[in-house]
Amino acid sequence: MNSANMWLDATILGLVQGLTEFLPISSSAHLRILGPLLPSGGDPGAAFTAITQIGTETAVLLYFRRDILRILRAWLAALVTPARRADPDARMGWLILIGTLPIAVLGLLFKDAIEGGLRNLYITGTVLALFALILGAADRIGGKRRELKELGWGHGLLFGFAQALALIPGVSRSGGTITAGLLLGYTREAAARYSFLLALPAVFAAGFYQLFRSWGQAGPIAAGPTAWATLVAFGVGYGVIVVFLRFISTHSYLPFVLYRVALGALVLALLAAGVLSPL
Repeated sequence: MNSANMWLDATILGLVQGLTEFLPISSSAHLRILGPLLPSGGDPGAAFTAITQIGTETAVLLYFRRDILRILRAWLAALVTPARRADPDARMGWLILIGTLPIAVLGLLFKDAIEGGLRNLYITGTVLALFALILGAADRIGGKRRELKELGWGHGLLFGFAQALALIPGVSRSGGTITAGLLLGYTREAAARYSFLLALPAVFAAGFYQLFRSWGQAGPIAAGPTAWATLVAFGVGYGVIVVFLRFISTHSYLPFVLYRVALGALVLALLAAGVLSPL
């Protein structure tokens, strides 16, 4: 691949990763769809997607740094001081760990399918549209009364299974967990905040695993451009977090629902026309 094209591809893909990771529109689907349309062409691969997500999750660490430090301190204190176990922040630490179990187990069990067959663009286009309708229904009928302090073990695990659906490109990590939160009666802001926090262990684990696994190996995009894309994703992603949390405090998810349906229909149309290849 031409070096200039590779750096251009990495810049575009990093920008798209940062723009889409926290919105309920599936960053992995966007990278999968966009890859073949770039100058170099081809699927950037599951490893590239996972590594660039390290950049966007680092943005989460920066934005929620006070919350994360408070939760971590309370959780560690509760390990050695039984009286601290009732602390809501300590409980949140356990809820994040428990909510991570489904995606960790399912990610290992279905690793080959996730990196192969599930990246079929017919699946991606269909899932984009289908889960848009589910998100729209959840936003419409959800009670939107519960706050994160009311989150219990059962709901925490349900959030975790919803996050695991994002192993299929097109579902969206934030879209899956936000949809579950809305259906369980949580406010838009509470569902989104927990979605961001819940993603941290899984995304960092997957990203560093893929980084270690691909170290020294040739991939669709070389190490230098991949690192650059990760940096771009970090900067753009931080700005998206700020804007998105403000947006959902006063707006519904309808714009994202309509966008997902339109994108899914476009992908299926391009596949039918032969512009895109499913694999």
